[in-house]
Amino acid sequence: MVDLMVLAAVVFLFGLVSRRLDGTVLTAPLVFVAAGVILGPTGLGLVEFGLDEHAVLLLGEIALAIVLFTDAAGINLSALRQNEGVPLRLLGIGMPLTIALGTIIAALVLTDLAFWEAAIVGTVLAPTDAALGQAVVSNPRVPVRVRQALNVEAGLNDGLSVPFLALFLTLALAKEELEPASFWIRFALEQIGFGILVGVGVSLVGGWLVRWASRRGWMTQSSQRLALLPLALIAWALADQIGGNGFIAAFVGGMVIGPTMERVGDDVIRVTEAEGQLLNLSVFFIFGVLAFGVIQPLRLRVVLYALLSLTLIRMLPVAVSLIGTRLSGLSMLFMGWFGPRGLASLVLGLIVVAEAPLLAGRGLIEQVVALTVLLSVLLHGVSAAPLSIAYAHRVEKMVPDAPENKGAVVAPPRRGSTPIDGPRQAHEDQ
Repeated sequence: MVDLMVLAAVVFLFGLVSRRLDGTVLTAPLVFVAAGVILGPTGLGLVEFGLDEHAVLLLGEIALAIVLFTDAAGINLSALRQNEGVPLRLLGIGMPLTIALGTIIAALVLTDLAFWEAAIVGTVLAPTDAALGQAVVSNPRVPVRVRQALNVEAGLNDGLSVPFLALFLTLALAKEELEPASFWIRFALEQIGFGILVGVGVSLVGGWLVRWASRRGWMTQSSQRLALLPLALIAWALADQIGGNGFIAAFVGGMVIGPTMERVGDDVIRVTEAEGQLLNLSVFFIFGVLAFGVIQPLRLRVVLYALLSLTLIRMLPVAVSLIGTRLSGLSMLFMGWFGPRGLASLVLGLIVVAEAPLLAGRGLIEQVVALTVLLSVLLHGVSAAPLSIAYAHRVEKMVPDAPENKGAVVAPPRRGSTPIDGPRQAHEDQ
């Protein structure tokens, strides 16, 4: 009860000064992680959480399920196709390359890990989080094309990483258990298949019912705005109950619900994202409480991999994926740097802890994930505002018809971000 009271107090106090902190280096995730460090065992000792506590994992899973659902529900297909498909390049080329490169470097640097354990590390640390780079996606001086690409990428790559993690986790467990590899591969396929079926089914039925009830005036406006939250949780929990992957169900369900709910969807998505934000920040607070205990004792190879994950492992795939877009090297470098690791990596890491307690490399995986996210919260949070200003200043000196200045269809803002620009700004940038 004391832990909950302290967390509520932190949320309340942050709300009092949130406007003053907006646009500064003190991002919301950074503030909540710092509060967790100060109030946790490393600091004042007012709050204690255990890494293996069921409540911690449950909170993280619910937060990620809601994020996956709402992000997928807000997919703007026009935004994905426009501008030479920059978002699609980051997702379809950059994401798999990031997982592959992260796996290879993990196998080379973290030599205690088996290959599939290295693949788990590469997958868990592949998704990005727009909340840690809010100053980038909300700065109107940064070209809308660049902001849109980073925004859409962060909204969708966490969902795309889930099937990879399900597969690599089962293959890693096959090394530890007595069952043959074929058993675990079948298990992974069931997780993906049942997850997809549940996500599609729940959203088709739920979306149709909401639309039907709304047209007949049976639902109040507030009930419409709350409709997505239970659907996201139903898809996640039901898939888990029948042997599917709940996160795949949540992500696929979100993709289906958008067109199914038609006009109701936009308002519902915005409200559900706001509610999910409270859970997200709570996860960052708990992470701050646990972080320093997890990364001890700090080893040089763990630090090396964490730094490589935030730089080379992210930047090289981004640069390769953007070949042919005619974007400048500066823009590729800028987009490569702003691939912060946050909520998705934390929750996927917790899943590894919960589902693979006997995995030989579990402790090392915990350390790498925790340190990488900790460094990302600090480095990306502090650098987002000044670097976005410096980048915008350089872009403003480019010729008017530079690729960076091409117009873009603006996607809905992702979690933790403010709206980028409306249609008018997108038109002005053309």
